[in-house]
Amino acid sequence: MFYQPKDGHPLPHNPFNAIVSPRPIGWISTRDGEGRNNLAPYSFFNAVSYVPPQVMFASTSAKDDQDNTKDSVANIRETGVFCVNIVEAAMRNEMNATSAPLGKDEDEFARAGLTALDCETINCARVDGVPASLECKMTQIVKIEGESNYVVFGEVIGVHMRDNTIVNGRFDVSTFQPLSRLGYRDYSVVENVFELDRPDD
Repeated sequence: MFYQPKDGHPLPHNPFNAIVSPRPIGWISTRDGEGRNNLAPYSFFNAVSYVPPQVMFASTSAKDDQDNTKDSVANIRETGVFCVNIVEAAMRNEMNATSAPLGKDEDEFARAGLTALDCETINCARVDGVPASLECKMTQIVKIEGESNYVVFGEVIGVHMRDNTIVNGRFDVSTFQPLSRLGYRDYSVVENVFELDRPDD
C-alpha cells in the first residue's frame, strides 16, 4: 500500500512510529529557574555527532501551563541545560510513570519513586541508578514544521556510567538491556548483540 501523510492514512492507527523503529529513549531531566525538577521520556531521541559529542531530542506536543511546548523544552529555554538518562528494561515502569501529564509544579521523580542526584557540571538533576547519564549544554532549539514541534540539540559535557556497565574497557549494553520504543504502545529490549566488520577494516 501507499499513502501520502498530508491526506491521512487508511489504517486504524498511524503506522509512522512503527515504521521508524526501534528508537532509543531519552529520559530527559531538567530543572527550572525556581529549582523544580522535571523528568520525561522522549523517543524522538538520538546521538548526532562524535566530536564534540552531541545529542538531540524532539518535543511534539504542548501543555496548557507552558508556552506552546512541554516542561522539558520550557525549562531548557530558561536554563540552557539538560540531562539525558539512559533507560534500561528494569526501569520501564518508572520511565512510563514519568510520561504522565503532570503540572509543572509536580515532581516526576517523586511520582515514580526515583532518587534525584545533582549533576556535576550543570545545575540539573539526574536519575540515580541508571546505566548512564549525559550532562548536556543546550546548543540550539529549532522550531520545525508542526504546531508544537521543537528539536533540542545539546553538547555532552559530562558523562556518568554505572560501574557494572564497563566490561573489558568497553561500555557494554548487554549488562543492562537498553529499552527502545517501537510503534503504538510497544517497546523492545536489546537482548542480542553481534559485531560486523566494515568493508574497509
